[in-house]
Amino acid sequence: MTFLELAASRPHHAYLFAGPEGSGKQLAARAFAAALLCKEGGCGECRDCRLALDDRHPSVVLVEPEGRDIRVGENADEDGTARWMTARAYLTSPEGGRKVLRVEQADRMTEEAADVLLKALEEPPDNTTFVLSSARPDEIPETVRSRCHTVTFSPLSESFVADALAGEGIETERARLAARIAGGNLGRARRLAADPEGLVFRDSALEALASASSGPGGALDAAERLVQAAGDHRKRFAGRLAEDLEMFRDPETGRPLEQYRGAVRRLEQRHQRQERRAERDFLDAALQALEAWFRDVLLIGSGGDPSWSINLDHPPEGVSLSLPDAARAIQVLEEARAALADETNLNPRLVLEDAFLQLAPATARG
Repeated sequence: MTFLELAASRPHHAYLFAGPEGSGKQLAARAFAAALLCKEGGCGECRDCRLALDDRHPSVVLVEPEGRDIRVGENADEDGTARWMTARAYLTSPEGGRKVLRVEQADRMTEEAADVLLKALEEPPDNTTFVLSSARPDEIPETVRSRCHTVTFSPLSESFVADALAGEGIETERARLAARIAGGNLGRARRLAADPEGLVFRDSALEALASASSGPGGALDAAERLVQAAGDHRKRFAGRLAEDLEMFRDPETGRPLEQYRGAVRRLEQRHQRQERRAERDFLDAALQALEAWFRDVLLIGSGGDPSWSINLDHPPEGVSLSLPDAARAIQVLEEARAALADETNLNPRLVLEDAFLQLAPATARG
C-alpha cells in the first residue's frame, strides 16, 4: 500500500485503520509497526520485523479489550488499560528509537479511556506513533478520530485469501477450505491452514454432534468431549509462552534481561489473559462450526448449490434433518454461545449439556 509505505518514512503521530473484520487491518498494523521500527523500512526478515509482526517487539505496546471493554483502570501497571498505555507512551523505548502503540478494537474504549487517549494524541510524545484499529470506526469519538490519519480497508474476497495462502505454500484444497471457514478473514484463515491442529475445534465439534445423535446419553458424552478438547487446547496454548520469551532471557541465568523486563511482563500478562479465554474461545469456535454445518444442511435441503457449503470436506450429504429442525438447531447454538459469553457463567459443561440435549432429538439416527 503506497500510502503506508510513504508514511513509514515520515510517520504522522496517529493512524486509524478502519475496515470490516477480516479485511487485513491487524496484519497491516503489524507490518506498519515493523516498517516503523526496521532500519531498512520493513525488510520483513530482520529481528525488528519478525518481533513486530509477531506482536512481541519490546518497542510495541499492544492494548486490546479485557473482557468487553478497554478501560482506564486504577493501577498504572495494569495491562490492557488506556492509562497504562499512555503512561508507556512517554517512557523511553527499551531499545531506543521509535515506539509504536497499537490499540486493537479501539471502538471498545470506554468514554473515560477515550479521554485519556485523547490527551496523549493532543500532546503526542516524540518518536511515538499510535495505530488504532476498528471495524466500527463510527463508534470511536470524533475527537479521537479527527486526530488520526484514517486508512480504510475493504473486505477481502475468498479467492484472494485462498490464493494468498496457496502462495505461502499451503495445499490448494486446505487453503480454499480455510478461506471458506474463516469467511475471508486472512489472518484467521492463515492460522487455520498453517497449524496442523488449526481445525481441531471443528473436528471435535462434529464428533460431538455425532455422539449426540445417539440420544440423551450421547448428548452428555458430546458435552464431555468438547470440554475435554477445550482443556487440551488450553494446555497446548500454555506451552507457547516459554518459546515467546526465549529471546528476551539471559541464556545463562534464564532470567529476563534488564532492558526487557517490561516487555516480558507485558507478554506474560497478555498470555495470561489469552490463556484464561482459551477454553471459552475454543468452545465458541466449536459452536460456530456446528452452526456452519447446520447452515450447510439448510443450503442443501433447500436445493442450493453444494459448492457454496462452508464445510467443503464434510458436506452433510444423506442427512435426514428437516429444515425447521436445522433452523432450530442454529438457534439453540446461538443461545449456547450467548450463555458462554456471559463471564458470570462459571460452568460451560452445563451450557453444552443443555445444548446437546436439545440437539439430540433433531439429529437422532433413524
